[in-house]
Amino acid sequence: MNPTKELLDRISAEEAALALDRFDEEDAWRLGLLLTEEARRRKAPVAVDVRRPGQILFHAALPGATPDNDEWVRRKSACAFRFSKSSLAVGVGLALAGKTLEEKSFVSSFEYSAHGGAVPIRVRNVGIVACATVSGLPQEEDHALVVECLRRLAGGA
Repeated sequence: MNPTKELLDRISAEEAALALDRFDEEDAWRLGLLLTEEARRRKAPVAVDVRRPGQILFHAALPGATPDNDEWVRRKSACAFRFSKSSLAVGVGLALAGKTLEEKSFVSSFEYSAHGGAVPIRVRNVGIVACATVSGLPQEEDHALVVECLRRLAGGA
């Protein structure tokens, strides 16, 4: 990954454009299926997760995914919820600042991961209601897969 201000701006614009009119358990299921089907099509060895704080709404481990991917999902999701932006945006911002998560925010990398793959799900006039996460590919690919499927969900929602 080449962290640039342009990349950070693109990620922020992407997140703003992905705001939905609504998001409930049925939407979480549909998003989870979109992510899983696309990952299967790509033969990607990933874990896919859609959650609210404290509640997993959808989770799948595809062939080749490991228990470690589940741990990355947990930490990336925690990062997206804590900082109200995608884990990739947090990571790019840290790289541009020349800081680690521990140095900048005084949080443990055992609990939070600023690696791409977790994208917060925003509902217009409400805010963040959930997070979709993929783990198992290079971080920019994890992020791009989530963004692509969120776009599809928004187009059909």
